[in-house]
Formats: sequence, C-alpha cells, structure tokens
Amino acid sequence: MPTHIAASDPLPAPRDRVPRHVAIIMDGNGRWARARGLPAIAGHRAGVEVIRRHLDACLREGIEVLTLFAFSSENWARPREEVRGLMALFFRYLRAEVRKLHQNGVRLRIIGERSRFPPRLAALMEESEAITAGNTALTLVIAADYGGRWDIVEAARRLAVEAAAGRLDPATIGMADIEAGLSLSDLPRPDLLIRTGGDHRISNFLLWQLAYTELYFSDCFWPEFDDAQLKAALQDYARRERRFGARPLPVAGVARC
Repeated sequence: MPTHIAASDPLPAPRDRVPRHVAIIMDGNGRWARARGLPAIAGHRAGVEVIRRHLDACLREGIEVLTLFAFSSENWARPREEVRGLMALFFRYLRAEVRKLHQNGVRLRIIGERSRFPPRLAALMEESEAITAGNTALTLVIAADYGGRWDIVEAARRLAVEAAAGRLDPATIGMADIEAGLSLSDLPRPDLLIRTGGDHRISNFLLWQLAYTELYFSDCFWPEFDDAQLKAALQDYARRERRFGARPLPVAGVARC
C-alpha cells in the first residue's frame, strides 16, 4: 500500500504524469454503514457526497474521463431493500446533478445493460445523457448493471451478427474489432484504477480495458476516501514508470537491474 506518500507533495507538472482517465471501484459503503449501526443505504448516500467532491477535483486536475463502478451485474443479488434503495438513490442523483454537470461542461455517459432498470430510471438516464452530450470539460462514465464479461460478450455478439450476414470475414477479426464494440471504445483506456475498501481485485470491471492500467488499492471505505486520499493516489501514479510491456529506454550512465 502506498500510504507513505504525503498528500501535501506537489503533483509533477508534465501532462503524462496526470492520468487522462481514472476509473474507480467505489467499495465499502455497506461496511462503512454497518460499522456505525446504519442501514447499507446510508453508506451509499454518503458515497454520493464523495462523488461530488472528487468530480470537482478531477475537473481541477485536468483529468479527461472519470469512470465509476456504481452497480455491477452481480449486485442484483443483494437484499431487495438495498437494491430498491440504490435505484431510488440513482434516480435522485440524476435528477439533482444533471443540470450542475451540464453547467460545468461535464458529459455524462452510462454504460451497462439497461433492460432491468425501472422504466422511469431508464428514461431519465437517456435524458441526462442527451442534455450533456455536447460537453467537453470531462466525461463522467457511470457503470450501472455493468460487467466486464458482459461487455466482451456484447462485442463478440455484434461481430457474430456481422459475420452471419456476410458483412465480415471471421478470419479477419482482430483485437481492434473487438475493442470497437466495447462500451468505452470511443474513450482513452483507463490509466489509473482506484479501488477502495481494502480488497485487491478488479471484480469483473472493465476486464479488457484494464490490461495495462496502473492499479491503486486503498484500505479506506469509499465514504472515507477524501481529497487527501485522492491526491495521494494521483501522486503515486505520477511516480510510476509505465512500459506497456516494452522495455524502458536506457538512461546514459545508469545501469538497470
């Protein structure tokens, strides 16, 4: 854990030291609530407040894309009351925030399977995306009823349809064809993944897109992940050397192990 980094340290100036795309698994809301004798939904409400703060921070830092794992394909198996509360909270968040997002130049994108959402919520999701579609300051992606395996299967299914119709030769299918069918195909791949809550796994999130993403794990529950914690994660990223599977260029006079 990179807990030794001081949150007061300045961020390096070069553009490549600031991630273009940050993805976050916002874990620990329920455990945060239980530790305080509160229902799980209270933790999710507290987590929404953290989203507001970090969205502002990403705008200040010049981050282009912020992707939040809000509700996974597997989360439908949670207790019915918690799921119902999450749907209501998502609806209220969109109703309350979309105008502010638009004023701040934020484009909203929602990825995932929408067919299981209540019709009112699904309609509001579409409306919110339409209102903010022309904005360029930052893209906020909310992954809801999303799974990385689902994303890859959907891309494969589209290619299968094209092949069956005779518009695509299966022998020519490559990685670029699969990637073009994924949910985030028009956005830069995540540079930095942050997961809160103490677990060290990616939990079926952006499986294809995270191939060379830098991973940062925090023991803090999401409602406790404050500005200093986010700054520490960005500073840790800025100190890393990204090689994407290649060897780094040698530095004159410096031997590398």
